[in-house]
Amino acid sequence: MNTADPTPPPTPTPATPAGLAAPGTPATSVAPAPTTPSTPTGVLTSRTLTSSRTLTPSRTLATAARVLRQLHHDPRTIALLILIPCVMLFLLRYVFDGSPRTFDNIGASLLGIFPLITMFLVTSIATLRERTSGTLERLLAMPLGKGDLIAGYALAFGTLAIIQSALATALAVWGLGLDVTGSPWLLLLVALLDALLGTALGLFVSAFAASEFQAVQFMPAVIFPQLLLCGLFAPRDQMHPALEAISDVLPMSYAVDGMNEVLQHSDMTAAFLRDALIVAGCALLVLCLGAATLRRRTT
Repeated sequence: MNTADPTPPPTPTPATPAGLAAPGTPATSVAPAPTTPSTPTGVLTSRTLTSSRTLTPSRTLATAARVLRQLHHDPRTIALLILIPCVMLFLLRYVFDGSPRTFDNIGASLLGIFPLITMFLVTSIATLRERTSGTLERLLAMPLGKGDLIAGYALAFGTLAIIQSALATALAVWGLGLDVTGSPWLLLLVALLDALLGTALGLFVSAFAASEFQAVQFMPAVIFPQLLLCGLFAPRDQMHPALEAISDVLPMSYAVDGMNEVLQHSDMTAAFLRDALIVAGCALLVLCLGAATLRRRTT
């Protein structure tokens, strides 16, 4: 005779939510799962800040390409940069049409001064326009350091300076008959360094101007004293001792001295090398100062 099994069937245990103790067992503390703190949107991390302070070739090249694209759509600025120095040299040649030797004496010096002035004007106004329009603020809000921005501007305007200096030198030497004893390539080198110096000065003074009119007003304060004391109108050693001492710390003085070395010597002299290095060093120093004083916006 079959009898029923007196053992009751097992009662199913209800599912226990994660993190809670099962019924009938002592409660134990359950550690929460570790979570990774999220970075709020728009907050720069230390890695981002570090990368923005580092000079990155890709960002520098991208900045230079953007500036060149903008200049491509501004033919008046290109004409000012490329053609004005050539036009000024052409006029100067025929101002001294009856005295070609005078053109030879001052033409080489002005070959370096004209690019410096034009690059100073265009660079200061272009940089100020980007700051007042808000473009500079938007660029610096991205992982783009001030060094990348300044280097990109210098590279873009430096490319134009090469074209400008090459055309002006070719016109002066082969088109207008500028008689120099040294190599025309040394003239081109000094003219290029002067143009880069003008670019650096323009980037630097744009940080202290609130409008394009103020940027132009810096020209009498920055360019004209150097123009008067560089030795173009009178030898520096014949000036008042105080003015001679001031001229010794102005970069345009060494640009004119370098041009005179090419005018008088057939080979590269130690004095020419010193003058070229001083002009290049001044341009690099002013670029660093421009990066340090660059502001996001104009108040």
